[in-house]
Amino acid sequence: MAGPVTSGAGVTATHNPATRYGPALGLLASLFFMWGFITVINNTLLPHLRSVFDLSYTQTTLIESVWFIAYFVASIPSAKLIERVGYQKSLVVGLLIMAAGALGMTLAASIPSYGVTLLMLFVIASGITLLQVAANPYVAVVGKPETASSRLNLVQAMNSAGTMLAPLFGAYLILGRSKGGTSETGTVLTQAERLADAQSVILPYIIVAVILVVLAVIIARFPLPAMGNATSRHSKEERKKHSLWNHRNLVWGIPAIFIYLIAEIGVANLFINFVSQPDIANLTHEQAGRYLTFLWAGMMVGRFAGAAIMQKFDAGHVLAAFSIGAFIVMLVTVFTTGPIAMWALILVGLFHSIMFPTIFTLGIKGLGPLTEEGSGLLIMAIAGGALVVVQGWLADEYGLQWSFLLTAACELYILFYALWGSKVTNALPDQQVAAE
Repeated sequence: MAGPVTSGAGVTATHNPATRYGPALGLLASLFFMWGFITVINNTLLPHLRSVFDLSYTQTTLIESVWFIAYFVASIPSAKLIERVGYQKSLVVGLLIMAAGALGMTLAASIPSYGVTLLMLFVIASGITLLQVAANPYVAVVGKPETASSRLNLVQAMNSAGTMLAPLFGAYLILGRSKGGTSETGTVLTQAERLADAQSVILPYIIVAVILVVLAVIIARFPLPAMGNATSRHSKEERKKHSLWNHRNLVWGIPAIFIYLIAEIGVANLFINFVSQPDIANLTHEQAGRYLTFLWAGMMVGRFAGAAIMQKFDAGHVLAAFSIGAFIVMLVTVFTTGPIAMWALILVGLFHSIMFPTIFTLGIKGLGPLTEEGSGLLIMAIAGGALVVVQGWLADEYGLQWSFLLTAACELYILFYALWGSKVTNALPDQQVAAE
């Protein structure tokens, strides 16, 4: 999934022409890659854990719900930590928190324990939240102000690269090394086979933990350009005169982000289970994990294409067109079978690609001195991914294929937002805060 753009988009830093920002930007891009990579490993981890612990769809999607609850819980503490210790140290702390969670996953696999797994995934997601809150504004201000958007797009492309490669890693090192991942759908595992399958995640998470620690050491020792302390006294005085709730595009944009996350995470998390079904593609979980790569590749391609299209067409209209496309392919997914249903579900990745950044951009448009608070609310709305458990319940009660009608309904709300909810009301002049 793409990382949200935080309030740094409206901040400029003092630019020193003698400073070379390329190495710092490249290092920061590696962070975007890693949190995209680790987030999407969950998509191959979920069917694996479903097999190991014999979970219902509700219990399986609860794993992802815990992941997104961390965004809601950790956002404000992350901001306070950054204020206290600064951006560079916060990046190091975030990476070490993620590494601790990855090592904790090896403990959960050794026991094995569903409860400890939930706890460790929460820890990893909390570390990612800290990285998101720290890295996005830093990327926005490091370097020339006029190229801030270009830098954010570049590192978000790296995030997409991570999400695209993670399913291959997970399919090979998790599903490909487990009995449940290489057996036909419906195969009942013995207790010994479940224990062996649980332990198959130890190696991949050790690899992830080592990489995260190495990154933390590099960033701790790297001479990152100083961001400076933003002075926003004038903005604080201006904020007192205005209310966030007078801006329709933000008011309707917060639930749009929330609802979009339900759609994106529901598709990604249930993809492998869906295409593995005999009447869809009849694949093993390992084989289905490879097809998941196409879903995320579509997200990456769609972002590049969408960015070019929006140079000539209104962003709201483009968002409307993509939401209609997503709605159509989800209906095809629900009401057909075989490869057609599988490729329709893969194609939704292309239509989902521009949704998060476009909704976010439309949501903060015209907020002026309120941009910082509005951005924070939109970021917290990422917690909507936690409600993917609702789709898990629908899958248990009415069938996995029918549960994707919830996704189709989400696309209709995005269409509503694109055509009406995103229209700016009470627009305020943009304000920039210069770094000292």
